[in-house]
Amino acid sequence: MRPEPLFPLFAPTTSLPGIGSRMAVLIERAAGGRVVDLLWHLPTGLIDRRYSPRVADAEPGRIATLTVRVETHLPGDGRRRPYRIRCADESGTIVLVFFHLRGDYLEKTFPVGAVRVVSGRVELFNETLQITHPDRVASPEEAAALQTVEPVHPLTAGLPPGVLRKAIAGAIARAPELPEWIDPAFLARRGWPSWRTALATAHAPQEEADLSPARPARARLAFDELLASQLALALLRQRQRRVAGRARIGDGSLRARVTAALPFSLTGAQQRATVEILADMAAPVRMLRLLQGDVGSGKTVVALLAMLAAVEAGGQAALMAPTELLARQHHARIAPLARAADLEVGLLTGREKGKAREATLARIADGGLRLVVGTHALFQEEVEFRDLGLAVIDEQHRFGVHQRLMLARKGDAVDVLVTTATPIPRTLLLTAYGDIDVSRLDEKPPGRRPVVTRAIPAERLEEVVAAIDRAVAGGAKVYWVCPVIEESETGDLAAAEARARHLDACFPGRVGLIHGRLKGPQRDAVMEAFVDGGTDILVATTVIEVGVDVPAASVMVIEHAERFGLAQLHQLRGRIGRGARASTCLLVYTAPLGETAKARIAILRETEDGFRIAEEDLRLRGGGEMLGTRQSGLPDFRLADLAAHADLLPAAQDDARLIVARDPTLAGQRGQALRTLLYLFERDAAIRYVRSG
Repeated sequence: MRPEPLFPLFAPTTSLPGIGSRMAVLIERAAGGRVVDLLWHLPTGLIDRRYSPRVADAEPGRIATLTVRVETHLPGDGRRRPYRIRCADESGTIVLVFFHLRGDYLEKTFPVGAVRVVSGRVELFNETLQITHPDRVASPEEAAALQTVEPVHPLTAGLPPGVLRKAIAGAIARAPELPEWIDPAFLARRGWPSWRTALATAHAPQEEADLSPARPARARLAFDELLASQLALALLRQRQRRVAGRARIGDGSLRARVTAALPFSLTGAQQRATVEILADMAAPVRMLRLLQGDVGSGKTVVALLAMLAAVEAGGQAALMAPTELLARQHHARIAPLARAADLEVGLLTGREKGKAREATLARIADGGLRLVVGTHALFQEEVEFRDLGLAVIDEQHRFGVHQRLMLARKGDAVDVLVTTATPIPRTLLLTAYGDIDVSRLDEKPPGRRPVVTRAIPAERLEEVVAAIDRAVAGGAKVYWVCPVIEESETGDLAAAEARARHLDACFPGRVGLIHGRLKGPQRDAVMEAFVDGGTDILVATTVIEVGVDVPAASVMVIEHAERFGLAQLHQLRGRIGRGARASTCLLVYTAPLGETAKARIAILRETEDGFRIAEEDLRLRGGGEMLGTRQSGLPDFRLADLAAHADLLPAAQDDARLIVARDPTLAGQRGQALRTLLYLFERDAAIRYVRSG
């Protein structure tokens, strides 16, 4: 149960004074639908209305709060000339300018002879000072209330800033004094305020510097969020470690036969990763290890060796891929290698139907199939394993946690190996997994040639087409990736279709088109034509980003490269350079480029090191957009900025470890306060781990 002091914070925003259902809809769009969401909706700017000079001394370009007497109204004609009101003080004259406002309203608001306090940006127009549409108008008695600093919060269309400010003030008034959950010595060393004081201070910046993530109030709130996240992960990890595993030790016979059949030697990184994984599997605790490898670093072979070790130990192993295309490709890669060890590899996706599917399910259940590759179809209720020992989850960020757990529950104390071709910086690893064990493949297999990367302005598109003509004539296959348009699948598809028509006119019958709306069989047919058939140019949306392997593809054109994230560009580039042919990636951009886009392109041209690129991507974009997708499996932080608060994350992780070691059930005085923290940041599931033991 959520602690009672938090009840008011999880009430809807309509429970706040003055917030009706219409405004609540807009507030939900901007910040969220509950009182607590308003607490996390921090200001991103401020308006200082304390500058209150005489009219003659008012500086153009500054926001000023002026006390003036209304002298005369100069109505406009409603179309070309605005309505103007001349006002003055003892030092000079200023004109208030209004467009599209009714005269009777303005006459009522500004009666001639009345004194008014107006606040807005002062401008100089035809040697006359003016304010166009003053932000605030008040009587002289209200001047003190007006001459303040106003926080500026992110808004949505139709939501007045004043209404949002009022709602946030109401939310802060509801925030209770809560028991302190941060270690007192650490709190004192950092010079941070209490939780409630930090909230009030962060929402009331008095100068630009107060908006910095490093300010004590903001840093404290960020640490609270990071500590809640790390503590929840530490409690989950503790629970996993308490669940007994099974020591799975193979004799190496199957691995030796498959390794001997490989057409290459394992890299040092592959050998190290395999040793680490096998050591985990041999221990009597359940394995949870992440295999991180850059594009083309050889993760599939390492995963296969781990799967063979599970089979040697008498169990079964399953590899789950996020799409049917990838599952079939993994199967096509693994099956011939497994044959060297006299093992058959089963395939289970949504496309397998009828008697063939039933036969596969029966052989999985009776243990006749020791190795299985599939999609999420593997964790459906009807799938039963005789003895699943290892689950390998490919491109883990494409699956939800519950999907990973469902596959792991298909056996007794199943070891789990998750893999990703998206190098994740250590900062993000900590946020997503806590102290997960990580193996890194930081070497490319021998023989891989570097990809030449060039940036080309969109005006030279015809030169790009001419270059493709030469490449195709020389036997190359070409990817042409179309831009992301406002996160709209329809827009992406339209752009891809238009580009495919244009290229088909230049290369009749040799252009294919692939996108997310194609059904599985259609997509596979297009890919097969590209791999082995008459299609030389494949126009695609980012559906080809991860995993697809076409050794003959040696040219990658990325249109509107400035619209893609750095990690995403690197993933796309990784689709080429897989064969013996020299490969080229052309980044076609629309000028002028912003500073971030320039930096992305410069880094991409400079290096193919995915881990360095991932760190730079985090620096340029922040954690929230890191993987170019909101399905990244990473927590969606509201207060912590992973780039700006990078130093706080290890501190939160160390503290979480210490808490779990000293008070694993959170029963002590600080433990009770930490329970409140977990509920506040909606990490309630961690409390269940504590209860269930």
